[in-house]
Amino acid sequence: MKIAYTMASGAGGTDLLLAGLAEELKSLGWRTCGTVQINTKPCDDHRCDMDVKVLPDGPTIRISQSLGREARGCRLDPSALEQTVVAAKNRLSEGVDVLIVNKFGKHEAEGHGFRDLIADALGSDVPVIVGLNKQNENAFMEFSQGLATALNPDQATLLSWIEQAARDTEVA
Repeated sequence: MKIAYTMASGAGGTDLLLAGLAEELKSLGWRTCGTVQINTKPCDDHRCDMDVKVLPDGPTIRISQSLGREARGCRLDPSALEQTVVAAKNRLSEGVDVLIVNKFGKHEAEGHGFRDLIADALGSDVPVIVGLNKQNENAFMEFSQGLATALNPDQATLLSWIEQAARDTEVA
């Protein structure tokens, strides 16, 4: 199974890492699909708007909803997230080299979101890289049956893993 995950430290670290990886892959001519998260203002107060860009060229979709200044609950807009999943699924069906999923989050941990798309990519022998946080690590490990590869959070390591996964596909 060609699935790997990474966890960068600091708020937004994984988002920046995967967005940079997607840009590098695009510049190298790789066909990507999936999403990268782009927050539109600093997230120090945990109230930033969450936008994801559907790879490779958009659209960018707001996946957060405003629940008011004092709200403490999850701000994810499930219907907007599902819209990104559909857009990425359409791209996957066109033929791609790699799937990047910005985060295996609460929605995926509960059985929704990108789970089916990840499974579809793996079933088509497309390598998958997933951003992960500690909160959803156990759910991801269960989902991936413990077969996912942990990657250090640096672009060179991620790119090297993708290149190796692609070589393994060509040989098979």
